[in-house]
Amino acid sequence: MIRSVKSFDLKHKRILIRVDFNVPMENEIVMDDFRIRSAIPTIKFCLSAGASVILMSHLGRPKGKVVPELSLIPVGEKLAELMEMPIKFSDDCVSEDATNVSFGLHPGEIHLLENLRFHDGETENSIEFSSKLAKHGQIYINDAFGTAHRAHASNTGVTRYFTHKGIGFLVDKELQYLEKVIQNPKSPLVLVLGGAKIASKLGLIQKFIEEADTILIGGGMAFTFLKARGVPVGGSLVDDKMIETAKRILRSARNQKVELVFPDDVTIAQEISESALQSVSQINKIPDDQMGLDIGPDTTLKFAEIIKNAGTVIWNGPMGVFETPGYEKGSLGVAQALAELHENEGIAVVGGGDTAAAVEQFDLSNEMSHVSTGGGASLELLSGNKLPAIAALES
Repeated sequence: MIRSVKSFDLKHKRILIRVDFNVPMENEIVMDDFRIRSAIPTIKFCLSAGASVILMSHLGRPKGKVVPELSLIPVGEKLAELMEMPIKFSDDCVSEDATNVSFGLHPGEIHLLENLRFHDGETENSIEFSSKLAKHGQIYINDAFGTAHRAHASNTGVTRYFTHKGIGFLVDKELQYLEKVIQNPKSPLVLVLGGAKIASKLGLIQKFIEEADTILIGGGMAFTFLKARGVPVGGSLVDDKMIETAKRILRSARNQKVELVFPDDVTIAQEISESALQSVSQINKIPDDQMGLDIGPDTTLKFAEIIKNAGTVIWNGPMGVFETPGYEKGSLGVAQALAELHENEGIAVVGGGDTAAAVEQFDLSNEMSHVSTGGGASLELLSGNKLPAIAALES
C-alpha cells in the first residue's frame, strides 16, 4: 500500500521531497513555472504541519557535470517568490555542508538542493549517492510524477533507507486521475495523438487500439502514417524506420474496427520560421519543397467536432510546431474543443510534456479536467505500465 503525505506525523520532522523542477529556462530565467506551482500544495502542507522541507530535483541533462546554466538557483528564486518566503540553497546536493544545513533547519523552513544530475550517481541509481541523499530527511515523499517512469537514485534508490515514505498531493492526483481514466472512461473514448515520434507513443497506440472508439492523428507523426498508406507528403517529416510499424498499426486498427482519422489539409512552408511564407495545402498536394507544420483549418474543425461529441478525450502531442507563431492554430483548436468538452461535463485529459506546455501557452490549463505534469510518465501509465518510482514506495 502506498501512503499519502497526509498519513504521517510531520511535526518537527525533516521531510525530503523529490519534486520535478525540470522547467524551461532562458538566460537563467524560468519561462514556465507550471511544475513549480504544482509542487506547492505538498510543500505548504508539510510546513503547516510543523515540518521542515528539503527539496531535490534535476534540471536538464548535465550528464554528471556541473553546468552553471542548469543550476537550480533561478528555480529557487522563483519558488521563494511564489511562496513569499526565503529559501535556503546548497550548491551541492550531497556535500557535508548541504547535509548540515538540512540538519539545522527549523520547522517552517525550506532547503533546496542543487541539481541532482550534476552527479552521475543520480541517473545510475548509485547506492552510495542514494544513501547520501537519504541523510537529508526523516520522511521521504515523492511528488515528482514527471520522473516516475525512471529508476533513479532520488526516486527509487533512496526509498530503501526510509521506513516512512509516500507520495505528495501532485503524484496522488496524477495516479488517481489517470488510473481512473484507464479503468473507467466515459464513452465514447477518443485518443488525440501528435508530436513527431511514433516510437515514443507505441505503447499508448497499441493499448488504445483495443479500447478507443476513435484515434485522431496529427503533428509530425501523421506524415509517417500517411506515407505508409501511400499518400505523398512532399517534404514533410517522415520517420522511414517506422513505416512498417505504421503499416502494422493501420492493419491492427482495421481488425479492431477503430477509426483512425488523419489530416485532410495542412499548413505548409519551406522552413520552420515565423517569417516563412505559409499556405494551406490538401494533404496529397504538398509540394516537394514544402513541409507540413500544422494541421489545416478543415482538419482542425473536423478534429474539434469529434472531440466535442466524445465522452473522454486523452490528448498527447501537439498538432504542429506550436512554439512558432503561425503554426499553433491546430493545437489551439484542439485545446479549445477539449475546454468545451470539459465545460459540458466530458473528461478532457492532457498528457504532459509539450502538450501541457501548449495548453499553458494558450492559457487553457484550468479549462481541462486534468493536465499531467509528466510526459513520459503519463505515457507509461496510460499505456498500462508500472512506474518504477511508484513501485518503490509499495510496502
